[in-house]
Amino acid sequence: MRPWILAETNYEYTKNHAYEVAVLPLGATEPHNLHLPYSTDTLEANAIGERVCQAAHERGARVVLLPTIPYGTETNMRELPLAMNIDPATLYQVVSDLIASCVKSGVRKILLLNSHGGNELKPLLRHLAGKTPAQVFVCDWFKSLDGVYEEIFSQPEDHAGEMETSLALAYFPHLVAHTEEGGLTADAGATAKTRFEAVNRGWVGMTRPWHLLTTNSGSGNPHAATKEKGERVMQVLVERLSAFLAELSEAEIDERFPY
Repeated sequence: MRPWILAETNYEYTKNHAYEVAVLPLGATEPHNLHLPYSTDTLEANAIGERVCQAAHERGARVVLLPTIPYGTETNMRELPLAMNIDPATLYQVVSDLIASCVKSGVRKILLLNSHGGNELKPLLRHLAGKTPAQVFVCDWFKSLDGVYEEIFSQPEDHAGEMETSLALAYFPHLVAHTEEGGLTADAGATAKTRFEAVNRGWVGMTRPWHLLTTNSGSGNPHAATKEKGERVMQVLVERLSAFLAELSEAEIDERFPY
């Protein structure tokens, strides 16, 4: 039994060992170019959550990893087969209910560990402010690599590119599809530009229809990916996020928290 993983933990342990922090990972079920599984975001969330919480546990944190939510918001992939959508309002309600369950069990420090770009969770935190005694944080782990991303990867990552493929090669390589010659079955992950310069340059935003943006749902070239790059990403995430969880576990919730 790994007591930092709720799915493996029994009631004898939980009733005698109070947790201070709960980590709720959020994944998705969606296409990832031609070479990665539909569960890529969920598998990444599992792999990262398990290792981050283990490292935090070893630092003395009373932390528990909740089971990953395997579905996310897929409205921009609605034209692609079996992109399993949960509308934002539904997702927010599910997460709110799970937060309430944590609070009922005495766990008031919660980290939402998000692995899917379509899950915009900051509006939920604003909605919950003042409505729950929980102190809720959100981490889009793919935004936690500042200062090192460019040292590891040669190209920017959006979806099923070099970074995600490297993580897959490191942590679920049996699910990465290869050609008979040994290369990835993926295309190069090229994306189309809109007809508007302001959108293309990021001055104006929009929801991108993925069937028009991409050829096979991939955005970002995966062909330079390696297992070693995935392991380096994991090392950085474990160092940064386990330190936060250990600090959060020790922190007292008072009238000035988190300041």
